[in-house]
Amino acid sequence: MTGRVDGVLLDVDDTLVDTKGAFAAALTAVAVEHLPHVPADEYPRLLAHWRSDPGGHYRRYTRGETDHRTQRLLRADLLHRTFGGEPVTEHTFADWDALFWGTFERSWRPFDDARPALDALRAGGVAVGVVTNAATELQERKLRVAGLADLPVLVGVDTLGYGKPHPDVFTQGARLLGTSAARTAYVGDEPEVDARGAHDAGLVGVWLDRPGARRDGEHDVDVAAMRGAGIVVVPGLADLAAALGL
Repeated sequence: MTGRVDGVLLDVDDTLVDTKGAFAAALTAVAVEHLPHVPADEYPRLLAHWRSDPGGHYRRYTRGETDHRTQRLLRADLLHRTFGGEPVTEHTFADWDALFWGTFERSWRPFDDARPALDALRAGGVAVGVVTNAATELQERKLRVAGLADLPVLVGVDTLGYGKPHPDVFTQGARLLGTSAARTAYVGDEPEVDARGAHDAGLVGVWLDRPGARRDGEHDVDVAAMRGAGIVVVPGLADLAAALGL
């Protein structure tokens, strides 16, 4: 056995791939075209709104209560209404989404520490895979564009019909990885959905707390309290192997 774990499961968005940066590019394109009255210095607020999902539409998608297109349309409409734009309707959404999604896809980039961290885990004899709250095919494509196509997507939101933080999602990932839950770490950027969800499912929960990356609602999360609850906290993937005793 190596260190604390035999396997590591990872999130994709804002863990391996800089999805925040891709969303920023997509929302800038949307603002220029559809929200021209919003000044550029307000664009960070657009990004914070989108990532925090204040209407809970993406969360409903991860619970299997709606489809991917519908949640995106509703989030687009809420964004426009919040920032004084015209409503986004079934009639106008196609053009809106073509601009948003096209820019988003063209902006997928890996974090600089993603590849070295994966190589270090494998060099330590640890099995690695992905568990994600997005569709499997989408995340496979995202990883391929980001140069991480050798990382298997084991569980997507379409695998079980629902996503994290349901414990089945984490234990299914460990099962498919071929490791026991207790000897498997799960690494993600969201303290509750990822780290605490994995911990509560019997895995080693790891919160990737990248500087400046927290969503609205996460800024007051106490690192000491998370560690006191048995959750591993790292500021970057370069620190992962050492934190897991590899």
